Amino acid sequence: MGDLIVEIPSTANEAIEDDLPAVFLPYQQKWVGDESHLKIAEKSRRIGLTWAEAADNVLIAASSKDSGGMNVYYIGYNQDMAIEYIEACAMWARAFNYAAAEMEEGFWDDEKEEDKNIKTYTIKFPESGHRIVALSSRPSNLRGKQGVAVLDEAAFHDNLKELIKAALAFLIWGGKVRIISTHDGEDNPFNELVNEIKNGVRKGTVHRYTFKEAVEEGLYKRVCMRLNKEWTAEAEKLWVQDTYDFYGDDATEELDVVPKSGSGSYIPSILIEKAMYDAPVLRLERPDSFSALDEPIRRQEINDWIKTELDPLLDGLNGKLSHFYGQDFARKVDLSVIAPIMRSENLVRWVPFVLEMRNIPTRQQEQILWHIIDRLPRFTAGNMDATGNGETLAEYTADKYGSMIQQTKLNDAYYGANMPVFKSAFEDGLIKIPRHADIRRDLRSIAKKNGIPKLSGDSTYEGEDGKKRHGDAAIALFLSYVASLSEHQKIESQSTGIKRSGYQQMDAYSTGMGGHQINDSGFGSVGGGNDFGGFL
Repeated sequence: MGDLIVEIPSTANEAIEDDLPAVFLPYQQKWVGDESHLKIAEKSRRIGLTWAEAADNVLIAASSKDSGGMNVYYIGYNQDMAIEYIEACAMWARAFNYAAAEMEEGFWDDEKEEDKNIKTYTIKFPESGHRIVALSSRPSNLRGKQGVAVLDEAAFHDNLKELIKAALAFLIWGGKVRIISTHDGEDNPFNELVNEIKNGVRKGTVHRYTFKEAVEEGLYKRVCMRLNKEWTAEAEKLWVQDTYDFYGDDATEELDVVPKSGSGSYIPSILIEKAMYDAPVLRLERPDSFSALDEPIRRQEINDWIKTELDPLLDGLNGKLSHFYGQDFARKVDLSVIAPIMRSENLVRWVPFVLEMRNIPTRQQEQILWHIIDRLPRFTAGNMDATGNGETLAEYTADKYGSMIQQTKLNDAYYGANMPVFKSAFEDGLIKIPRHADIRRDLRSIAKKNGIPKLSGDSTYEGEDGKKRHGDAAIALFLSYVASLSEHQKIESQSTGIKRSGYQQMDAYSTGMGGHQINDSGFGSVGGGNDFGGFL
């Protein structure tokens, strides 16, 4: 949008009446213009409400006490949200020409032991003596603090009821509370709070902003302006449709602001999307007639497919990093999914591609899987669904590759022990996965049942290709991440000419993979001119 030239207003309302309508869209103006002590926004994703809230917070923190100024405490869902918010505040401070100190990093000053390691990001306004503090986590105790409390994506916070109770204490001393969120189920405390205000049980105001309403008020035009693109009605229509297609069955809740029945998904959409990057989703499907062919004929056909479709991806893997994989097995009804994963030097796990197989005979799944294992640089561990029909392939693979293969029975005990670790990887930014609507939908199918986070047995839906899915990619990614926690390190074979029994893999440095260069993301570039669209 370029630099903003805005006169310094004394209040948010004055700003709205003067220069900000050219900057804010109508629904953003309505939100900032509401000075209620307690206000709630139940909103669609991706409409820029937090960006508008940051502007109002700067106006408040930069004002003197006599003019209604006070400290602002922002509590986001994770550290990335806190950083993005404080950067937006810094931008607004510059736009309003307010003198503000550089952002400072610190730790939350609290008597509770669990809160002492919470990272904070602070901007101080020397003329007013106030500050904006963005927290990278959810402290349960805000005692002794006064000012404005902002809870962002509140529905996804742990212990939200206690957090709301602590925030509302700000009102006693003349402070304000702003709670902003998309929905995460009708049983969520956020939705309960919304209904309390709507029904007059609690004082406050509720704003409801859907995606289509935001578009009607100029959201896509603003996107075009920021991207320096020409706006057309046809392009806007396609953009809206693409957004709804991406959210699929979740669009009603995420975009139309209608909470789903129940308690919501286990891994929030905001974390899933944050973890996504441009990486391939490879798909292989064969008709029923393929199974009737002689196995050598099937093998040759799949071998040709491997050379043209799979090998270019395997050739691009970073030879200096440890590699793992997870597989959720299926034969006919559901998808069989293999998810390789590499562990970078900064411990972020990157999924370079996902392979989805539909109606592929077990022998050919074995053929493909073993080819992948043999080509994974510094292969360390695999984790396979050994439940039901998957047990046979898992057992054969363990026979071939030994203790590096984990044969997993997916049950409540396993889910309960490992699913929280998987979710933490998204919360802490330790996993990167392919950007695809079907993968997002699969991960959203994980929900708590009787206190156990797992894939619901009745969670079936249509994918982008119109065919049935059942969270298959989610389980493969889950198993893959758990495998990546393994420290079982294979001894690389050396060029001694001595044959060894059991599985061996040539050292990546002696097989042409040594040309990789590690960059900050943990990925490498491959010598020889290979180009895989920037995902490596």
